[in-house]
Amino acid sequence: MIQSMTAFASRTGHADGATWAWEVRSVNARGLDLRLRLPDGIDGLEADIRAAFTKAIKRGNVSLTLRLTMNDTAQNLSLDEAQLDRVLGALDVIQERAFTMGVTLGQPTTADVLNQRGVVQNAGNEGPSAEIVAAIKADIGPLLHDLVNMREREGQSLNAIIATQLSDIAGNIANAEAAIIERRPEAEKALQTAMERVLGNTDLDPDKLAQEMAALAVKTDVTEEIDRLKAHVTAASELLEVAQKEYHPVGRKLDFLSQEFNREANTLCSKAQHTKLTGIGLELKTLIDQMREQIQNVE
Repeated sequence: MIQSMTAFASRTGHADGATWAWEVRSVNARGLDLRLRLPDGIDGLEADIRAAFTKAIKRGNVSLTLRLTMNDTAQNLSLDEAQLDRVLGALDVIQERAFTMGVTLGQPTTADVLNQRGVVQNAGNEGPSAEIVAAIKADIGPLLHDLVNMREREGQSLNAIIATQLSDIAGNIANAEAAIIERRPEAEKALQTAMERVLGNTDLDPDKLAQEMAALAVKTDVTEEIDRLKAHVTAASELLEVAQKEYHPVGRKLDFLSQEFNREANTLCSKAQHTKLTGIGLELKTLIDQMREQIQNVE
């Protein structure tokens, strides 16, 4: 299925006195760029995430954040008695110095003492338990599934939009072919006028004359541009069809085709020399630009 590179997914969980929350966002990028913000102390988590995501996603700037809160930290707290003694000693010195200088200080509270650096420590700084780690890693698959589902839903919308734009482009190519037929009398008249002007120059070399006439003809002939535009429509439609049948990233190929579309439309406008055909060429350029904006989000 065609995938969009724009998507979002979130997930929460809890186990063994801990809670956590996942957030993952995906936006368009030239390749796959995984940016992870993970808590410390979970061995193998980053490797597991990268392995799963690189298997399921080929393009996109993916930012993933995991926030872990340990709810049982109060049970693991302990006092560093040596540091406590140092803090209390320092407070005693401060009180005596203030008294000597005639300064009255408020008595420090227990909370004031406990908030001093190093007084309270985490007794078991060994990180999340095995149960927590296992539960967190079990979330990777469902989180990725939710992200890919949204990318596919967005991809279906993109597919419908691009298919409609291709149909509109094909319609304008048909209009351009009709305009070329309408332009023919004017083109023939312009060519005849040019021939008379060139033939009026009796000193012109015959070979030079042939070159000039060929150049005039080529300057207004848009047959190749029309044929290539048709071929690009067919190629783009086939890419969409292939992507609908199986997971097949086609964004880069579609982007390349959109550049080729634009090149042919530019040439068509420059060769038009006809108001209606020029208008159709400009409409083609607008449609192609709009289509390319959508293609930028296709994986």
